[in-house]
Amino acid sequence: MDINGLVDLFFNGTVARTYLPDLLRGAWITIYLSVAVVLTGLVCGLAMALLRLVSNRLTVWLLRLFVDCFRAVPPLSVVLLLYFGLPSVGINLSASWVLWLTLSLILAAFAEEIFWAGISAVGPGQWEASRSTGMTTAQTLRYVVLPQAMRLCIPPLTNRALAISKNTALGTAIGLPELLNEAQTALSFSGNATPLIIAAVLYLIIFMPLMALAGGLEKRMSWGKRS
Repeated sequence: MDINGLVDLFFNGTVARTYLPDLLRGAWITIYLSVAVVLTGLVCGLAMALLRLVSNRLTVWLLRLFVDCFRAVPPLSVVLLLYFGLPSVGINLSASWVLWLTLSLILAAFAEEIFWAGISAVGPGQWEASRSTGMTTAQTLRYVVLPQAMRLCIPPLTNRALAISKNTALGTAIGLPELLNEAQTALSFSGNATPLIIAAVLYLIIFMPLMALAGGLEKRMSWGKRS
């Protein structure tokens, strides 16, 4: 294939103009689902870590079982199980709800372990010193323990959140019209790879700034560095 054929296959202007609106709609779905997954997953992960801190052995065991299961199971298997399995028991969720629920639970499981590791890294002396000043347990946790734990948690949390949010592409397996699904649909109708190139560029536009933001946040929160 000559150079003109390659250009026509991967950078066809007519195909790009035809399918760009569909790809932009898919990109919007990818963006809002990613934001929803990250917010829900991190909040739930922190809540479970705090619950683990004050719970009895049975509750801790149940939390660890949940975390271990969702860290071990491939996300696609959970997506397919919920989307095709829940209707058999009378629960019907849309593709977007299934993907949001699946990725949020998986991120929450990873986030819980990261938050717990950060909280555990704060030595008992910090708790004792804070309590000796008259702080309650809740105040010690809020003003002393969590700020220190967050510095340790930011790098792994940002990396994990970005990795899981990119799994919104799994929505194509259940017909969710997110970015990858729209690109594949356009490819099948046009017989041209240009939509995939556009989708790759849009993924870069979406996630590269987030990676830069995460890197800046890591630097700002890291030990021994000034903001």
